[in-house]
Amino acid sequence: MESIKEQMQGFAIKQALKYVEGNPEENLPKLMALVDRFSPADWYASQRSAVREVIEKKNNWYQLILKLYELSPNVRRAFFQNFLFNASLKGSAIQNEAKEREGCNVPWAILLDPTSACNMHCTGCWAAEYGHLLNLSYEDIDSIIRQGKELGVYMYIYTGGEPLVRKADLIRLCEAHPDCEFLSFTNGTLIDEAFCNEMLRVGNFVPAISLEGFEEANDSRRGEGAFGKVKDAMALLKAHRLPFGISTCYTSRNFEDVTSEAFFDYMVDSGALFAWFFHYMPVGNDAAPELLPAPEQRAEVYRRIRAFRSSKPIFTLDFQNDAEYVGGCIAGGRNYLHINAKGDVEPCVFIHYSNVNIHDCTLLDALKSPIFMAYHDEQPFNGNMLRPCPMLENPECLRRMVKETGAVNTDYQSPESVDHLCDKTTPYAERWKPTADALWNEGRKRA
Repeated sequence: MESIKEQMQGFAIKQALKYVEGNPEENLPKLMALVDRFSPADWYASQRSAVREVIEKKNNWYQLILKLYELSPNVRRAFFQNFLFNASLKGSAIQNEAKEREGCNVPWAILLDPTSACNMHCTGCWAAEYGHLLNLSYEDIDSIIRQGKELGVYMYIYTGGEPLVRKADLIRLCEAHPDCEFLSFTNGTLIDEAFCNEMLRVGNFVPAISLEGFEEANDSRRGEGAFGKVKDAMALLKAHRLPFGISTCYTSRNFEDVTSEAFFDYMVDSGALFAWFFHYMPVGNDAAPELLPAPEQRAEVYRRIRAFRSSKPIFTLDFQNDAEYVGGCIAGGRNYLHINAKGDVEPCVFIHYSNVNIHDCTLLDALKSPIFMAYHDEQPFNGNMLRPCPMLENPECLRRMVKETGAVNTDYQSPESVDHLCDKTTPYAERWKPTADALWNEGRKRA
């Protein structure tokens, strides 16, 4: 019965998308009117209301929706089917059932490192802690995806290393799993004409290109000429009508650049549909704590991103400061987990401690391992959602969880103890707390 229901939902979505295709501006309002007419009153009521408001006001979000209709039709259809229906609707329902049945977290997305190899050497890169000689085989990744789909996971995100070192295998995986959406963080330097054509063919692969600001700020961290290569990659993707986004790490040195209106306009004009902003994490024995933003800098990032979110046609996600929208820390399998290139299953892409390796256990076993269950039992780590992380803002939590569960560090170059890591973040947490509390209370008053 459930499969019949899913087939009917899938058919309805395909028909609705087909209806909109011809004239999005004219047919989107009509479609929402039909949805409201034939849907139960409580069926995604808040989401429907938000979409209806966007269409009626024709604001920046409406402009973003219309930009989707500038994409290659094959890619657009795959995005709507795989991301909106499979990952977000059907997948979430399966995940919730599995969480209830198994008594553990089940993620919405799985992050994977196809390789630890990279063709760049960026300052403060946490991924470099793994070295450059590790790989997950095609069979490893295929098995993880098949296990994930059984739990309702249809969203897979590649990190690294530089994932596009494994271009051929990534395309093969898109072909093997046409019902999944694949996103890849990439430095963009390996995107060429041939790869754009492959992306057009499979339809379900989206790059998120690392960019740390304009040329001077970006190249000071990523190397001379990196900005020009990213610019070329974005132009190529835009010319092929392919979707892409930007991934930006904000630090004490570049926060002005990456949160300026000029930078937001540059991303929009370049064709980016989304931007992920990540707070610098001082992971590894050779990390640079001086890159941690000062409290007033992080507060400015918080304000600027939210201001531009309501005015620019680009979807922005501030990984550290948007925790209020997802109820705090999303790691530990609550919304995502990370599997490195050696197969270690880690609760967080930034926190390299684990009890298990995917070569020795199932995905479900990993979600029930001691460190993952510690996350499950303790989330959220703080009632102030501007202090969500067990490492950055609540280091006493990470110290305790790692020691109590016997999780080991997965940095193969220079293993870092949890005390060494948390000793770097404790002063930061103490400095951030007054500002975070003031911002949080200010936000609650506005609400």
